[in-house]
Amino acid sequence: MPRPRKPASPFRYFNSSPEVIRLVVMMYVRFPLSLRNVEDLLFERGIDVCHETVRLWWNRFGPMFASDIRRQRVSRMQGFRHWRWHLDEMYVKLNGEMVYLWRAVDHEGEILESFVTKKRDKSAALVFMKKALKRHGRAETLVTDGLRSYPAAMRELGNLDRREMGRWLNNRAENSHLPFRRRERAMLRFRQMKSLQKFASVHANVHNHFDLQRHLIDRETYKARRSAALVEWQSLMA
Repeated sequence: MPRPRKPASPFRYFNSSPEVIRLVVMMYVRFPLSLRNVEDLLFERGIDVCHETVRLWWNRFGPMFASDIRRQRVSRMQGFRHWRWHLDEMYVKLNGEMVYLWRAVDHEGEILESFVTKKRDKSAALVFMKKALKRHGRAETLVTDGLRSYPAAMRELGNLDRREMGRWLNNRAENSHLPFRRRERAMLRFRQMKSLQKFASVHANVHNHFDLQRHLIDRETYKARRSAALVEWQSLMA
């Protein structure tokens, strides 16, 4: 019988090593740096890469890395139920027009879903919630703000009885917006809904991977988890 072929490496058409590509994507997506900031920092390390190459690599490999991270995390957390979700929407400007980035965050601060729409009515909330429930399963409690689109959509989904709303109950979702806001300022905002949706999804998975909750653990535990996260990042798409 013929031997099964090994999957082709996604890095096969690039002259740079996979380690350099992973480093470039991590620096641009994880930290609030511009394309030229990444180019200058790499030059200090002896790596000569144009800022347009940084743009090409994150567009090409960012979704692949994010998909690999999501797949590994889902396999590790199989059987674990996200018992408390925080749902919230934030506005983002695209060429002077307002669009909305819907986000679902669990009780530990991990971003479960990101979805961009032009409106924040019932139909947009319904599509967002269906997408999150299909990918992550049923939630015991759904915490929202006072937006009327949430109860209208939840009434149609049949989970309105699991909704909670309070003045400070949704701070978990509000605080999760801050890392994305910092990236938005560094990128001088977005110009297309497609690029916003793409970056928001990639950024959410990379943020989940490196968000170690350092304020809740001691220094030695944090260093061990940080090293493990970096080793796992270096093995993506290996």
